[in-house]
Amino acid sequence: MPELPEVETTRRSLLAMTGQRVHGVIVRQSSLRQPVPDELPALLKDSILQQIRRRAKYLLLDFDAGCLIVHLGMSGSLRRVEAGTPLRIHDHVDLQFAPGEPLLRYHDPRRFGLILWGGQTPLTHPLLSRLGLEPLEDAFTGAWLHQASRERKTPIKVFLMDPSQVVGIGNIYASEALFRAGIAPQRPAGSLSRAACLRLRDAVRTTLQEALDSGGSTLRDYVDGSGASGWFQLELRVYGRADAPCLTCGTPIRQQRQAQRSTFWCPRCQR
Repeated sequence: MPELPEVETTRRSLLAMTGQRVHGVIVRQSSLRQPVPDELPALLKDSILQQIRRRAKYLLLDFDAGCLIVHLGMSGSLRRVEAGTPLRIHDHVDLQFAPGEPLLRYHDPRRFGLILWGGQTPLTHPLLSRLGLEPLEDAFTGAWLHQASRERKTPIKVFLMDPSQVVGIGNIYASEALFRAGIAPQRPAGSLSRAACLRLRDAVRTTLQEALDSGGSTLRDYVDGSGASGWFQLELRVYGRADAPCLTCGTPIRQQRQAQRSTFWCPRCQR
């Protein structure tokens, strides 16, 4: 699933589309995780794309008529494509601008994504209103992490992936950040000291920033808004490396299931 770095990379790659007026909307398949609104073509007709924001793993496309909320699901993409680009299977929605100009095309083989109307106040939408802190913003501090995790028996990796606490980190980057911080993913969140929380906060931010600088991770079919793959997967130190030697100490990397997700860690480097 695209995580924060992939969604933010997609956002940045689409910013050149702002300022353009919608000429038309084509919905070929409306049955996503929730139905694409029937009224979407009428809502967006002649509306100008003013800006593109991100909240957690959601893209917010702000038009003068209101906001379009997009989630890429497990395997979706929102790409800028040239007019006349042949359709592929699973190209479900097009946002067309001036005739002959590039358009925005939503592609989603598994149809786990979302295209919803958020109106003028998208942050009050039920999907967005209860989300936690953005890990790259100033409010995400070691002190906050220490306070929020007190008396929590939840494993720290599960805590990091709880969107009501902190958003967008996801499975890959939680494993990688915990390795960098030297913290075992099974440790109860409430057991971390202030110093450990500060190390973890720094590791989360460093990991996410390096992933952004690398254009995200392409493990299966992720591409950004221009169709480019990411390459942070070449930098992964524990994720997907079960039984391979730790790049720091040589101990075999271990794997287990946590909250239905695969967790990878070094039993020697992480305590």
